[in-house]
Amino acid sequence: MSSAALIVFGLVTLLGLVSLLPPLAAKLKLPYSVLLALAGCALGLVIQLQPHSDSAVASDLLTALQQFEISAEAIIIIFLPALLFEAALAVDLRGLMDDLAPILTMAVVAVVICTLVVGFTLAGASDYGLLACLLLGAIVATTDPAAVIGIFREVGAPRRLLTLVEGESLLNDAAAIAIFTLLIAMILNPGAMGPAGAVVGFLVSAIGGALVGLGAGIAVTNLFRVLSGWPRAEITLTIALAYLSYFVSEHYLHLSGVVACVSSGLVIGAARRTRFTQETAEQLEGAWGQIGFWANSLIFLLAAMFVPRFVGNMTWTDIGLVILLYVSTLVARAATVFGLLPVLERIGLSQQIDSRYKGAMLWGGLRGAVSLALALAVTENEALPEAIRDFVAASVTGMVLMTLFINGTTLRPLIRIFQLNRLSAVAAGVRDRAAVMTLAEVRDHVADAAERGRFDRSVADDVLADLDSRLAVERSSCAPLGAAEGVLGRRQTIRVGLTVMTARESARCLELLHARVVDRRIAELLLAHAQRLRDAVRPQGRNGTERKRWEADQAFGKTWKRNLKYGPEFRLALVLQNRFGLERILANALAERFELLVNQRRLLAEMGPFARDRLGPLLGDEITEKLTKLNAERAKAVEDALLALRLQYPNYAEALQRQHLERLARIWEHRGYEALLSQGVIGGEVAQALTEQSAVRYPGIDRRPRLDTRLSARDLVARVPLFASLPEDATARIARRLRPRLTLPNEVVVRQGDRGESMFFIASGAVRLTIPTGDIELGSGDFFGELALITGRPRSTDVVSLGFCQLLELGAADFRTLLNEDAALKAQIESIANQRMNAGVAAAK
Repeated sequence: MSSAALIVFGLVTLLGLVSLLPPLAAKLKLPYSVLLALAGCALGLVIQLQPHSDSAVASDLLTALQQFEISAEAIIIIFLPALLFEAALAVDLRGLMDDLAPILTMAVVAVVICTLVVGFTLAGASDYGLLACLLLGAIVATTDPAAVIGIFREVGAPRRLLTLVEGESLLNDAAAIAIFTLLIAMILNPGAMGPAGAVVGFLVSAIGGALVGLGAGIAVTNLFRVLSGWPRAEITLTIALAYLSYFVSEHYLHLSGVVACVSSGLVIGAARRTRFTQETAEQLEGAWGQIGFWANSLIFLLAAMFVPRFVGNMTWTDIGLVILLYVSTLVARAATVFGLLPVLERIGLSQQIDSRYKGAMLWGGLRGAVSLALALAVTENEALPEAIRDFVAASVTGMVLMTLFINGTTLRPLIRIFQLNRLSAVAAGVRDRAAVMTLAEVRDHVADAAERGRFDRSVADDVLADLDSRLAVERSSCAPLGAAEGVLGRRQTIRVGLTVMTARESARCLELLHARVVDRRIAELLLAHAQRLRDAVRPQGRNGTERKRWEADQAFGKTWKRNLKYGPEFRLALVLQNRFGLERILANALAERFELLVNQRRLLAEMGPFARDRLGPLLGDEITEKLTKLNAERAKAVEDALLALRLQYPNYAEALQRQHLERLARIWEHRGYEALLSQGVIGGEVAQALTEQSAVRYPGIDRRPRLDTRLSARDLVARVPLFASLPEDATARIARRLRPRLTLPNEVVVRQGDRGESMFFIASGAVRLTIPTGDIELGSGDFFGELALITGRPRSTDVVSLGFCQLLELGAADFRTLLNEDAALKAQIESIANQRMNAGVAAAK
C-alpha cells in the first residue's frame, strides 16, 4: 500500500473509531473526552510497543498509525479554526452579552491569574526558570468545554450555567494562546521584551484580531445577499471565513488569529437567524456540528496518542510537580470564581451568580485537546532547551489526565448534589400546567381517533382511562395560580406569560422572514423590539441588581412605548431633510417605520388569540385577561402611530398593504404546489414549472415601494389658502423664500420663551397651541409665529404638532422683505395678527 493510501486508511480508521465512542460513553456514563483520552493513549501505547501481527489489515493499520506523523502546528492549523468557529456559531450571543463581565473575567483575567499562580508556585518548588513555569501556566490555563457541556446538557443544568462555561471556554483559548506565544518569544529572546511590552503586545494582538474578525464577518454577511438561494455556497463561504480570518490575522497582520476566528464566528452566529433562509440555517448548523465533532475528536485523539511518549520517563519528582500543578490551578480558579466574581456582583457589573453555579464552574475546569496540542508544540520547538520541553510535556499530560479522570468522572454526581438539575419553582409550576394542558389535548385526540377508526370500545376505554388517571394526578399537583401561597405568585405568573408571548412574537417574526413576507431589515427591528420586551420583564436589571417595586406589566408597557418612539436615526434623517433638503434619507426612514408598524400590527393581532387559546389553560383566566389587555393597549398604540402615517401618505400605505397580501398569496400558492407534489398529484417537473410561473406573477414584490416625500415649496404654497389668490409671479416669489419642513407627531415646533426667528404656514396636518385660556388647534392653511416677528418679543406659548405636518418656514428677514413687496399680503397677515392680539391669544410668539 502506498504512503498516501496508508495515510487515508489510518485517518478513516480513526474516524470510524471516534464514531463508536459517543454511544459507548453514554452507556458507561463517562464524559466523551475521557474515552477519547483512553483511546488515544491506547493507540499511542500500541505505536510505542510496535507489536507483530500476521494479519495484513492489522499490519497495514499499525504501519499507517506509525507513519501518521502530524506536527503540533499542523494539528492547530487544521483543527483549531474549525473547532473555535463551530463553538462561536453555537454560542448564545445574547446570553453571552448579558454575562459579558463574568465571562471576560473567567476567559482573560482567570488565564492571567492561572499563569502567574502556576508560574511562581512551580518556580519556587523546582529548578526550572520562572519563564518556563509561566509558559506551563499559560498552557494549562485553557479549558476544554466538550466534556463539561455534554454533562451539563445531559443532566439538564440551567441555561445560564451553560452560557457561562461556553463563553469562558470560547474566549480563554485566545487569551492562553496569545500569552503562550509571548512567553515563547521571551524565552527565546530574553532581552527583546519586558513585562510592559508583553502586556501591550497582548492587547494589540487581541484587539486587532477582534477587529479583523468583526470586519471579515460583516463583509461575509453582506455577501450572503448575493449567494441567497445557494445554501451549499453560503456554507462553503463560512468555512472559508473561518480559516481566512485565522490565517490573515496570524500570518500576515501578526495579530491573534484565534481571536479573529472567534469574533467572525460570533458575527455569523448572530446574523444567521435573519440573513439565512430557514433551510440554509438548518444545513449550516448540521454541517458545522459535524465539522466541530470531527475537529474536537481528532485533535484530542491525535494529541492523546503522544501521551505514552511524554509520560514514559516521568520520575517521582515529576509526579509531585504534576500534583502541585493540579492543586495550584484549582487554587487560581477558586480565587477567580469565589474572589473576583462576587466583586463584579457588588459593583453592579454582573448579575448575581448562584454559589452552586460557582462550585460547578470551579470543578468543571477540565483541560483537554488545546493544552495537549500546545504542549506538543513546545516539544517540537528545538530552539527551546530539552529540559524545558520534557518538563512541559510531562506536566501538561499529567495535568490533562488528572482533570479528566478526577474532575470529569465526578462532575455529574456533583451537579446532582448541588441540585442543579432540578427545576426552579417558576419552571416547575409552568411544567405542571403544561403537562395538564397537553394531556387534556392528547386525551381528546385519542378519543377522536378511536371513534373515527372504529376501534374496539373496550380498548379505547382502557387507554382513555389511563390518560384520565394521569390527568387527574397532574391536576392535583398544580397549586392555584396567582395566589400568594401558590408555586407561582401573580407577579411571577404575569412575567411567565409575557416572556412566552415575546418568545412567540420572535418565533413568528422569523417564520414570516423565512417565508419572505417580511423584509430582512424589518425582521431585525421586530426581533430587537421583542428582545427588549423580554429583557424588560426580567426580575433583575442588566446590571444584575434587583429592580425595586418591579412589576413585569409596568416594565413591559414602558418598554413598548420606548420602542414606538422615533429613534436617533430617524431624527437625524429629519434634520438632514429640514436643513439641507435631503429627501431620500427621510423617505427611507419613513418607509422603514411604515413597514415596521404594518408588520407589528399583524403580529400583535395574532398575540391576542395566542394568549387566550394557548396561555389561558396554562396560566388561568385572570392572568390571561391581563395579558390580553396589555397586548390590546400595545396594539392600539401601534394603530395610532400607523394612522398618523397613513393620513400623511395614504398612497404609500395602500402600496404596502398590497405588497403584504401579494407576498402571502405567493406563499400560499407555493405551499399548494408543494402539497400536490407530496400527495403525488403532480410530478417534480410540473411542480417546478408551476413555481417558476408563479414567480412571474408577482414582479417586484420583494422590493420596497417608493415613498415620495418631495413636495416643492411651490406645491406647498399652493395648499395655503392665504396664497391661493396671488398671481403666479407672486407665488413663485414667495416659494423662493419659504423652506419646507416636516414635523413628527408631538414634536415641539415653537417653544415658549424662545426668540422668534421665523413664522410657519401649515400646508398639511395640524398643531396645538397651549395658552392660559385653553388649547387652540390650527390646521391646513393656518399660520403661526408671526407675532414674535411683528412685536420682537419672545414667544409666549408652545406649539406642538398633532401628527405629521408639512410646514413652510419663513425667516425673519424674508418675512419683512415679503411684506414690503406685497402690500395685500402684508395687510392680510397684520389683520389676522391684530385680531389675535386683540383677542389675547398671542399665538406662538
